[in-house]
Amino acid sequence: MKRIALEALVAAGALVIATPSAVFAVDYTLSVNTALATSDPLYKGLESFVSGVAEASGGRLEVKLFPNSQLGPDEDVLEQARAGAPVAVIVDGGRLATYVNEFGIMGAPYLADGYDGVRRVSVSPLFEEWVTKLHDSAQLQVLSFNWWQGERHLWTNKEVKTPADLAGVRMRTPGAPVWTETVTAMGAVPTPMPFADVYSALQQNVIDAAEAQLPAGQGAKLFEVTKYLTKTGHINLITGMVTSGSWFDSLPADLQKVLRDEALKAGDVGSYGTRDALAKIEDELKASGMTVNQVDTQVFKDATAVVYEKLGYGELRDKVQQIAAGN
Repeated sequence: MKRIALEALVAAGALVIATPSAVFAVDYTLSVNTALATSDPLYKGLESFVSGVAEASGGRLEVKLFPNSQLGPDEDVLEQARAGAPVAVIVDGGRLATYVNEFGIMGAPYLADGYDGVRRVSVSPLFEEWVTKLHDSAQLQVLSFNWWQGERHLWTNKEVKTPADLAGVRMRTPGAPVWTETVTAMGAVPTPMPFADVYSALQQNVIDAAEAQLPAGQGAKLFEVTKYLTKTGHINLITGMVTSGSWFDSLPADLQKVLRDEALKAGDVGSYGTRDALAKIEDELKASGMTVNQVDTQVFKDATAVVYEKLGYGELRDKVQQIAAGN
């Protein structure tokens, strides 16, 4: 089924290549996959992307949204994109590090606070060098990397105050090394699985806990299967919209610019909307019965500092944090 779906998507993209003389009369379609629910404030940014691209392209380029991972796990959609399918996915740097190692630092623990700092990194000349390297080596094109989803916290059924409290706790996390090493350093046992499976895995005691940002955790109704939200803020989750490099290259230059410009604008819409929604979401989680705890994060910062050196990001960390600070 995956092969059939992929062939259909590639064929759809190939229509524009087969008729270059009629390029302005052809509808280009980009399908965007995200693990997020439609209730997530970042999804408003995706909706803004749909309308922005339609207007800026004069209707020549259509964007379709597929929430709740309807096109499959992020890794599968990335492979579809690499094969030339007109698909895009909202994905973290840890997964992109499989192709270009530097991207992994964007998901490293306690890299920066809030949105504005990591946004500076995502639009910097240094980051654009990684974008070019990803395109050339993996045939993946970053449209923008300013889709901020908030800081990630711990969702557990036991109270957590220090890394020692996480000993033996099976915690869901994405499978990229920067994530699994962070969870390990925090004291838990990393258990990679698709985010769509987390609710049932908690319900069936396949895992004991999860780590996720507030909008995603609320959207997945993790408050129904966990009791404690511990605000560690261990990962400041910045993600990107990534599509097929070969499909992107097949587009007219003006539509390439439309995609990148509108993705950046829409990322800001979603990111600032996320920032403005966090306090309300926290209040709603408390009202649902969750205990929300603010802990001393320094012990977690100290515990996870080894992740940078272990993954070879020590020198790069200093450079990135200078950019994030505006220096």
